[in-house]
Amino acid sequence: MPTTFDQAQSMVAALPRQDRARLFVWMAADITDQLPGIEFDPRVCGGSARIAGTRIPVWSLESWRRLGADDAEILHNYPSLQSSDLVNAWHYVARHSQEIDREIRENEVTD
Repeated sequence: MPTTFDQAQSMVAALPRQDRARLFVWMAADITDQLPGIEFDPRVCGGSARIAGTRIPVWSLESWRRLGADDAEILHNYPSLQSSDLVNAWHYVARHSQEIDREIRENEVTD
């Protein structure tokens, strides 16, 4: 069951000061987590993380990888991408795996 903001706030308030400070540092790093070459815009790709200057969402690239495609095959299928774009995408996936898992599930095509 999703946690509401009020529930989260109450839980955080109950933490010892040192743990609240650690949580704050973690949240600040998470919120400002800007990887080079990754963009977000609610008007493009539904706001999903995407390769800068393209309409290629990170979740789509990760889907290819999970299906067994290596970087060379992905680059062949997306000729506008560079190896550095995939490096940035894989870093983003590593840091935001739950988000990517959710987006892949939401975009799966079922027969």
